[in-house]
Amino acid sequence: MMTSILRRGLSLFLLASVAACAPTQPLKVMSFNVRYPTDQGPTRWELRRPVMVATIREAKPDVIGTQELYQRQGEDLVQALPDYRWFGRDRRGGHGDEHMGIFYRADRVRLVRQGDFWLSDTPDQVASMGWGTDLPRMANWGVFETLGGKPRRFLFVDTHLPHRDEDAAARERGVALILSRLPAIAQDLPVIVAGDFNADPSSRVYAAMAGTLTDAWASAPHRTGPERTFHNFTGNADKRIDYLFVRGFTPTDAQVDARHEGTTYASDHFPVAVTLRFDQ
Repeated sequence: MMTSILRRGLSLFLLASVAACAPTQPLKVMSFNVRYPTDQGPTRWELRRPVMVATIREAKPDVIGTQELYQRQGEDLVQALPDYRWFGRDRRGGHGDEHMGIFYRADRVRLVRQGDFWLSDTPDQVASMGWGTDLPRMANWGVFETLGGKPRRFLFVDTHLPHRDEDAAARERGVALILSRLPAIAQDLPVIVAGDFNADPSSRVYAAMAGTLTDAWASAPHRTGPERTFHNFTGNADKRIDYLFVRGFTPTDAQVDARHEGTTYASDHFPVAVTLRFDQ
């Protein structure tokens, strides 16, 4: 009997060793401005929700950074997509306003720790505003660990920069703040920064991000879908303002998903999804 127990223990140990040595699976991430649910008429949330659910279900991203998410939208999505969980408080520190909600597949990654900060001169003050913006702006983040194969940890940051033309300086300062906080939060972990930056690739905001991290869409060898992401419910995107920036990963595939059902689109933005390979 002791021999049987020892054999069983050895078998379990070997299985665990093989699993630990197995290569880490590629990671798929998405940035998705979901559009708040206060619209009426043909763009109301109740009509858009099935298209958004279908988009996420087909893409199967492991982590999604959302913008303009309201709590009831988050609840609707995880009810329809039970593999997913989400977290984050809204820009005023509660759950009645816009969230930078981060969704993740609980069968693919484990949330290790999380936090947030505001884009202002007092970033640890909840709902703080700065630099002339008309609304509080923030970043939400989580450190995740992959499940299956060799466990790998990474940092995922999600943000939504100010949208007005006069907010150009505030966008630049917001990006500078995010980049300045990465070393302390990420330490030596690979990094993904997702968001609606409200800035095109010719902007100083983009230059700052792309000068420190890699634009995953631009560097992916295989890309599908339109390059531009904001289409205002027309289906004809005229601005590229949604991004995934990375460090410690090699992008392999990227997609901007223009899915629609008839004249119904999931949002006024197309989501950006990228498949990533850990560098080491």
